Amino acid sequence: MTITWLGHSCFKVENKDYVVVFDPTEDGYVPGITPIREKANMVICSHEHGDHNARHLIELDESKPCPYIVTAIDTFHDDKNGKLRGENRITVLDDGELRVAHFGDLGCVPEPSQMEELTNLDVALIPVGGFYTIDAETAAKIVNLIKPRIVIPMHYRDDEKGFGFDVISRVDDFVNAMGSAEFKESSSIEIESTAQKSIETIFDDSKDSVKVVVLEPSNR
Repeated sequence: MTITWLGHSCFKVENKDYVVVFDPTEDGYVPGITPIREKANMVICSHEHGDHNARHLIELDESKPCPYIVTAIDTFHDDKNGKLRGENRITVLDDGELRVAHFGDLGCVPEPSQMEELTNLDVALIPVGGFYTIDAETAAKIVNLIKPRIVIPMHYRDDEKGFGFDVISRVDDFVNAMGSAEFKESSSIEIESTAQKSIETIFDDSKDSVKVVVLEPSNR
């Protein structure tokens, strides 16, 4: 499986010849993120805000059978039961070997029963920038409870590289809360199932460790 960060909360997940795109953004909506034009077999939008729901920009081919069990977990975009920003959906993709969760614009700590559904993840794609979503401290709390093998932060700003809303925080706050991270110079990461060994050879596969991987957005 290859996971590519296109920017903001938009990811492309490629598994063999099947492609899923999460949360494509409208052109010009997010500072520093260039127009997203991808081909996919499925588009999943966590909610109906313009920086997450530009499904019309993706060239869709739905002729292939979906290899995943797709689980939707309904949450909120804020910590006021949706009164401020509405609903949000976490989506889990499970092909029997790998489990990947995209947290969308999560704005609250999931309920205990929902946290149970988010255990045994191989990859968690989680917002960390605060203001519109959970902040770095809350994201770290969730990650340390569900313990995915890999966590990839999203929905933050980078002043030096010139992307992201100016009201959200930098990724450094999340990295500091987690203790360490692997900063990659690419926008993609290859994930292997535990049956195939572990994850990338750059990591020491410790049973209870969570690996934070910071990617470069491809569309900037």
